[in-house]
Amino acid sequence: MINNMEKLSIIVPIYNEKNTLLEILKRVEESDTLGLQKEVILVDDGSTDGTRGLLKGLEAKYTILYHQKNQGKGAALKTGFQRATGDIILIQDADLENNPKEYPKLLKPIMENRAEVVYGSRHLIKNPRPSLKYYLGNKFTNILLNLAYGCHLTDLWTGYKVFKTNVIKNLALESNRFDIEVEITVKLLRKKCKIMEVPVEYFPRSIEEGKKIRPKDGFIAIWKIIKYRFTA
Repeated sequence: MINNMEKLSIIVPIYNEKNTLLEILKRVEESDTLGLQKEVILVDDGSTDGTRGLLKGLEAKYTILYHQKNQGKGAALKTGFQRATGDIILIQDADLENNPKEYPKLLKPIMENRAEVVYGSRHLIKNPRPSLKYYLGNKFTNILLNLAYGCHLTDLWTGYKVFKTNVIKNLALESNRFDIEVEITVKLLRKKCKIMEVPVEYFPRSIEEGKKIRPKDGFIAIWKIIKYRFTA
């Protein structure tokens, strides 16, 4: 392991997650971070379902940042990135689709200096499949990304993205909504950053259970893949 890495910043973007927030934070607390100190940064993106009330009770324990209005996952992540002080930054969604027990396999390649960026891919092992439209949208945008940038990624939409802090902080990010996933990925590729993928378990939820991404976000993603391919 690299001895000079001491702290992991875990960024948790939150929007209307009162039913899952406390459980995911419990799992984060219990997670193995391979000896790294945990800095947990919660960013509430204008929740209106009672989530904010739960967060108020956690202010003594975590760094909590509030957006007064809902702006989108990208805006929440950018707020979290700015505040992070760790050597490594890990994104943890506030739902229960991904499990923090996966942290060691996500962190180890970076801590061993084998990668600057690690994505947890849901498609490298057998996992429950989300609804057909989400599955097809995910596959199509991944194929388009690989064709446009000459890469071989399997899961650009993964919620588990982990970076050396200097790598993500040096990206000039613009996107405020779910297209942040595309923007981060293509800007890393354009900077010739190798993205290592490791398999992770995935527990998909439905729209009725709180899933936020919509088909229109897929169309925006397609546009962004093309846009960034042909712009400076």
